[in-house]
Amino acid sequence: MISFDNFKLRDGIPVYLQILEHIKQGIVAGEIVNNDELPSRRVLSALLGLNPNTVQKAYRILEDEGLIESHAGAKSYMRLDGEKLRRVRDELIERVTLDAAEAFKRMGLTKAEAAALLERYWSEVEEEK
Repeated sequence: MISFDNFKLRDGIPVYLQILEHIKQGIVAGEIVNNDELPSRRVLSALLGLNPNTVQKAYRILEDEGLIESHAGAKSYMRLDGEKLRRVRDELIERVTLDAAEAFKRMGLTKAEAAALLERYWSEVEEEK
């Protein structure tokens, strides 16, 4: 069963997008694999204190992207293969990198300053592990 234990809501980002990001980050990290079961829409909405329609929207997008398979009244499972894994990884890396680059530019940082910050925080994250 896919875990949402470390899921934390953030202000300013639609919750359904946060659910998608949580699942996609788990896929990229190898924590979520093919055939993993997702919590039911009702269970996840109760666990996170959300409207069930919010969870439904996230699951519908995952279905449309071919990442999960659901049947009415049945459990939902991850459907991942090599091509889907590469697509999710590339999509996530591109979005996170572009978001960071845009934020750094808005703050007036040079490319060298941004690279130095990335190096500094990368080291700090490694030390925390």
